[in-house]
Amino acid sequence: MEILMAILASILFATAIYNLLQKQFLRIIIGTVLLSHAAHLFLLTMGKLKRGNPPVLVEGVTNYTDPLPQALILTSIVISFGVTSFLLVLAYRTFTLNKSDNMDELRGSSDE
Repeated sequence: MEILMAILASILFATAIYNLLQKQFLRIIIGTVLLSHAAHLFLLTMGKLKRGNPPVLVEGVTNYTDPLPQALILTSIVISFGVTSFLLVLAYRTFTLNKSDNMDELRGSSDE
């Protein structure tokens, strides 16, 4: 199961990098979203999801789950949501001002 999740995370990383290298601003945003999802899956895979009791000290319980990977993933989800929201607003504002989402057209010329 962990191998399958690692393969899926690497496929997500590859498609994210492919989309980040495109010229359309919306595809760059999709690349950042895929990159964040790949990072979440990678953290979950490396955290090795363990089954056990909640991490509350009780007499006689020896098998506890580790809450740290879940806390890291939750924090990462919140941060990636904020970054995605900012990039979508930036893309909307850029498109309304320049009527284009092509990065080559947004650069302008050297005489400007």
